[in-house]
Amino acid sequence: MQQLELTHAPAASACMIVRRPAAAAFRAFADPAVTARFWYSKSTGPMVPGAELRWEWETYGASADVKVLDVEPDRSIRFEWGNYEQPTTVEVKFTPHSAETTFVEITETGFQGTGDELVQWVNDTVGGFSTMLCGMKAWLEHDLELGAVTDHHPA
Repeated sequence: MQQLELTHAPAASACMIVRRPAAAAFRAFADPAVTARFWYSKSTGPMVPGAELRWEWETYGASADVKVLDVEPDRSIRFEWGNYEQPTTVEVKFTPHSAETTFVEITETGFQGTGDELVQWVNDTVGGFSTMLCGMKAWLEHDLELGAVTDHHPA
């Protein structure tokens, strides 16, 4: 097999239109009472500047430590998560598309490792955030708990 080489550090991104105002989409991501309806099962608090949180996905016995870096209400949230020796940075943007529609865009950067590890990590990240956005959309637009994240990797 030909030796392949990355020429720059990859970024992972996922995005989706949500038919709700930017304030509602922002709250869905920032308020753990809402976020737990479509992504993680528990959080130690809301996404506010300087918060150090722990998110849990009880179905998988998984958790993540999260450090909130910046919050611009109804516009963006930026946080670090993962291994604090090599954290990645996630930025979530909420861009009004119309008065009742928001473009939600998630970008994660800072991946480290071999080329094969980076490709796998970016692939998993895009899939995870895409699945989460589908759950967010179902909850906000239809009051439906889709269970997409829980069902993403069945036991």
